[in-house]
Amino acid sequence: MTFETIAVYMGGGGSIMGYLVFVVPTIILAMWAQSKVSSTYDKYVRVPSRGHITGAEAAAAVMRNAGISDVKIVKVRGHLTDHYDPIGRKLALSEENYHGTSLAALGVAAHEAGHAVQHKVGYAALKARMALVPITNIASSILPIVMIGSFFIIGGAFSYTLLKLGILCYVVLTVFQLITLPVEYDASARAKKELVALGILGNDEMVGVNKTLNAAALTYVAAFVSSLSYLLYLLSMVAGNRD
Repeated sequence: MTFETIAVYMGGGGSIMGYLVFVVPTIILAMWAQSKVSSTYDKYVRVPSRGHITGAEAAAAVMRNAGISDVKIVKVRGHLTDHYDPIGRKLALSEENYHGTSLAALGVAAHEAGHAVQHKVGYAALKARMALVPITNIASSILPIVMIGSFFIIGGAFSYTLLKLGILCYVVLTVFQLITLPVEYDASARAKKELVALGILGNDEMVGVNKTLNAAALTYVAAFVSSLSYLLYLLSMVAGNRD
């Protein structure tokens, strides 16, 4: 059972309409975005690049061109588990993108290298997101407690306190997701530019990369819209309780 579902119990019957207005559309959006990125990636992971350069080699080239020599490229398990670790100075690529030479693999690998470049040049949005990570982790860890407490305590002052605590958590998550948007879009822009400038891909091959990274960006948009919608939903419950 999710926090959003439990919140219906906290707010009473009137919150069901708010759930339908604020939450249900975001669930549909998130499902569509995930389906879009999966289908697009699955399509272009089957299209090999002419240069047959691997994702790991592409990421290394992008970072080398930016003067980055202290970031280790490592292989990780899982599907699309690729990420950049600014603390550990590691660029993690899933096996299919680490060894892969497809347009999708090169796009994803260069995107993660774009984050490493952001870190080196002190990109403001990335620095802000990194600063928010600790409080965001705290907010994420508190939410399950709020969920459990909301389930067993329905109505009363303590339930209202839990609702406000849930709102505070979603404020943090929404701000984090908002700052994530420019970080991800900028990393993709850097990736697209470098792949062509370094001769890794030709302009005609960038169609696959563009579609792959644009589809991936939709998941971040969906995450922000989802957090914002849940926040608005809980705020509407507070307003309803006051009325």
